[in-house]
Amino acid sequence: MSKIKTPHLHGLWALTNRELKKWYKEPVILILSLIQPILWIGIFGKAMNLANMFQGASISIPGLTIPRQIIDQIGNLVLKETFGTTDYFSFLAVGMLSFIVLFTSMSSGMTIVWDRRLGFLGKLLTTPVPRGSIIISKVLASIIKSLAQATIVLLIGVLLGLRFSFSIAMPAAFLLMYLTLFLLSFGFSSLFLMLALRSTRWETQMAIMNLLNMPLLFSSNSFYPISYMPWWLKPIALANPLTYANAITRWALIGVTPGVSIMVAFAYLVAFAMLFAALGITLSWRFLSL
Repeated sequence: MSKIKTPHLHGLWALTNRELKKWYKEPVILILSLIQPILWIGIFGKAMNLANMFQGASISIPGLTIPRQIIDQIGNLVLKETFGTTDYFSFLAVGMLSFIVLFTSMSSGMTIVWDRRLGFLGKLLTTPVPRGSIIISKVLASIIKSLAQATIVLLIGVLLGLRFSFSIAMPAAFLLMYLTLFLLSFGFSSLFLMLALRSTRWETQMAIMNLLNMPLLFSSNSFYPISYMPWWLKPIALANPLTYANAITRWALIGVTPGVSIMVAFAYLVAFAMLFAALGITLSWRFLSL
């Protein structure tokens, strides 16, 4: 039995390593992929740090001056009630972890398009490697890249002022964070690879990425809680996997009370990952062709 399985596992690892080589042998690709979330954290996060709006200010009206300390207290109460924390920068920085996973996972579909255009996919399909392994190898490579990049973004966030307030023991909090991001990347990578199975034009994949990445980001709780969204946007946000990933990571790392049960959020991500992985592998047998 082991003699039968070993070549398949070897083929899976060889294909995964091939995808990773394109990444770690070209550091410029890694740097470019990190620019956008770093800009979001460094520029948007700091420029829009809402706590600063209530610091060092006082209000004067005829016959009455409200001291700065009172304004600070009111501001902290408003921030705590709205975001679950008085530190909006930390709220945003943790949300960027899901964003970098989304962005990296989206690009996984491009790899299969280029393999087809360059002729590598045609050669691969004539080998005994199962077609499901082709999909899984690209998913695994995307997961590894996503987690590595999320770690770098987290470290940069810490350098810029991200403050932790763990809801559980620190090792368990980081383990939960990585499991959450793993499931998120697994699901999104499988989804975008599934969309690229029959594609021969990289322009099509770029159009799909540009169409979906901002709507997915802004229809989640990456920037603000869904309770403050208009009624028609709330159902979309509740169906968005980013919403559940952010809820879990913020609860674990900065102590923000989630709007949904952690167990429900985690189960949703497991179902999301399993559903699209199964669909991707199943459809690869039917649609992945020369």
